[in-house]
Amino acid sequence: MGHNHNHSHGNSTGNIAVAFFLNLAFTIIEFIGGFYTNSLAIMSDALHDLGDSLSLGLSWYFQKKSTKKATKKYSYGYKRFSLLGAIINSIVLVIGSVFIIKEAIPRIINPENADAKGMMWLAVLGIIVNGAAVLKLKKGTSINERVVSLHLLEDVLGWGVVLIASIVMQFWDVPVLDPVLSIAIAGFVLYNVYKNIKESLRVILQGTPENVSVEEIQQRIVSMKGVKSIHDCHLWTMDGEYNVFTAHLVLEEKEMSWEKSHEIKQEIKQVLHDDFHLEHITLELEFTSQECDYENCGS
Repeated sequence: MGHNHNHSHGNSTGNIAVAFFLNLAFTIIEFIGGFYTNSLAIMSDALHDLGDSLSLGLSWYFQKKSTKKATKKYSYGYKRFSLLGAIINSIVLVIGSVFIIKEAIPRIINPENADAKGMMWLAVLGIIVNGAAVLKLKKGTSINERVVSLHLLEDVLGWGVVLIASIVMQFWDVPVLDPVLSIAIAGFVLYNVYKNIKESLRVILQGTPENVSVEEIQQRIVSMKGVKSIHDCHLWTMDGEYNVFTAHLVLEEKEMSWEKSHEIKQEIKQVLHDDFHLEHITLELEFTSQECDYENCGS
């Protein structure tokens, strides 16, 4: 079992590494091509791909780092370090997108001709390279791979739009299409950055995971045999995927053997792990005759 896990982890790291180098190499080509074709749309998509390269690089790094055990300094491990990468990536994308929009506005007023044929060939190359990265990651099984794969699929669709625009510009004299498209891409990037920053702040501020309901957890636990009530519940996430839950449980029987109470606790932990995808669970058991010592126990 352990061998299969390690093998899968190695495949995940390798898949993300391949996608990272593909994306980084094409980003460099894209910046050069955007400069020579005088296309702001290509440059703005190059910026988008630079952000993707940063994301892939950080994903690759933290995928390797994810197996590192907790230390005395970081008792929950290193999972939350990935948020630093997300925030740094977001700052880079915001600065770059604002720069692209600033450059595009004067071009809408006074359009400049771009090399539509060069844009077309770069778009074709972009679809091939990003498509290859998507296919590589699609074979993976980790959540990290699936998330990155969806992000790259967006790039393929973006390049499809650039391809259509470049073909149109070869038949009709509409140079304004290039800066308009660049603003649309920059706006799309800023929208996604906003979502990422919002999610990162929710995790940093220890908000509850969006896909898990505390009320549903409480109802499920109380419905289980042997449990009278539950209080002092706390639910948060380390990185958006690794969720932590703590609670105080009041058991029905006044006198219960250690074996029975331990059995109830293990059963609840199994349900929380399997049905609610909680990874780190801490439960404190109490009985009806006992009083909780914590000030916020009634919460």
